Formats: sequence, structure tokens, C-alpha cells
Amino acid sequence: MKEMKRLIVDMDDVLTDATGKLIDLYEKEFGVRITRESMNHKEEREKFPDNHEAVYRFVFQKGFFKTMAVNEHSQEVMKELNKKYEVFVVSSAMEFPNSLSEKLEWLNEHFPFLHWKQFVFCGKKSVVHGDYMIDDLPHNLETFNGEKLLYSAPHNLQYNQFKRVNGWKEVESFLLK
Repeated sequence: MKEMKRLIVDMDDVLTDATGKLIDLYEKEFGVRITRESMNHKEEREKFPDNHEAVYRFVFQKGFFKTMAVNEHSQEVMKELNKKYEVFVVSSAMEFPNSLSEKLEWLNEHFPFLHWKQFVFCGKKSVVHGDYMIDDLPHNLETFNGEKLLYSAPHNLQYNQFKRVNGWKEVESFLLK
């Protein structure tokens, strides 16, 4: 029997729309709508220049990680990937107190076809190994030993050292060809 290749998939801004959640909370608190386009090519702390400290506070709020939207097509593509690959959702979940339990709850709700043994919550992703990794943060890809796929998000459009995937349909085309 042929061994399955291992696929590592990030959660925030890959499976989820963390950026959209921040935009919504910012508008609710400050009455200003920030567009995704205005965030393009900006690092995390530059996206909301006038209130970046307040925005950072959002990720510490109870319910932040539990209520993020699912990225379009991620569920159906992940379901198919799970048949072909040894899939692990790997997320840095230790920095924010509520994220560990909320991310687990979110994954169980939105990806019920994945087993809890396929979830890895860590502090630093350099501890994981595999054949492919999909992540939105270049620093997570830099230490990965397999093929690196940068999932497009406003904060990473300036990077071009990794193969880029612009959404789950491109992930599907690349990994389920």
C-alpha cells in the first residue's frame, strides 16, 4: 500500500477569514470601514495604522476565533484532500488565551469530517514536518521542509519567494490534479 503524502494546512486566513473578522470588528468599534484592498502589501501591524493596538486587542476577545467565517470552497476542497493526503490542520494557538478551545470548536463545527487527531495546536510551526504546507505567513513557510504554498492574503502580497495559491480552487487544481 502506497503511503499518503502529508499536507499541513494553516487555519487563520487560510481556512478562516480572520482578516474579514478584524475588518468587521474595527468598523463596529471605530465606525470606519477598512477595505481589504487598502491592506494589500502591508504587514499585520500596518493594516490599521491609527488603532493597531486596539485591533490587536480583538484577538484576545472571547469569541473572536469561534466566530470567523469559513473561506470559500475550503470545506469541499479539504474534504477531497483528506481522501488523498494525510491532512493536519496546524495552528499557532498558544499566544491568545481563548484561541485553543475556540479553534477546536470551530474546526469541529465547520470540518466535521476531520478527526481531532488531525489538529495540531502549537506555538511555533517549525516543529511540524510534511510534504506540503499551506500558510499565509511566510515565516512559517521558511522553516518548513516540504513544498511551500503561500495562501494569498492582504498582508503577504509583497512576498514572492514561494508558490502562491489564490484561494481554494487553486489549491484544488494544484493538489488534486
